[in-house]
Amino acid sequence: METLFDQYKELNINGSLICLEQVEDIYSYFCYPTNAKAIGFEGSIMYCFIEPYGEMVFACNPDTCADVFVYPLARTFEDFMRLILACGSTNPIEQIIWMDKDKFEKHLKEEEAIRTEEQKTTLSYLETELEISPIDNPYDYVKELQSRFDNSGIEYSDEYYDVLGIDRK
Repeated sequence: METLFDQYKELNINGSLICLEQVEDIYSYFCYPTNAKAIGFEGSIMYCFIEPYGEMVFACNPDTCADVFVYPLARTFEDFMRLILACGSTNPIEQIIWMDKDKFEKHLKEEEAIRTEEQKTTLSYLETELEISPIDNPYDYVKELQSRFDNSGIEYSDEYYDVLGIDRK
């Protein structure tokens, strides 16, 4: 059975327009989980699925502003795409981890002001082709998911523990 992620990949869009670029040669940062499957990148930030969390979408950010490097963004890939439609790209979604609602709303307005016609066209195309609509209240959705998240299923390399100077679990 074809998933929405499969349908998205078949669209073959320029993912950089929504900060979800496909990368051939992946540089593996210390914080990228060993049980992650990359779905796209925004610079060094990897968006991925992680076993055993199924279709949940995560951000893995080696330059995080929060106290964690890996955190959930959406319960499913469909919700992730709906968040992108609501926010214009992955960028505002990924930053919710450290922002309060006022900062997030301000950031969304700034992002919208610089959105190109090509980006708008891509978002409209995704909405039509994937038959989805923007999610309501993206900030509240992500914050609620992150507040209840159990990260015990994330597996890290020895390098992660060495870089952070913590004992391996």
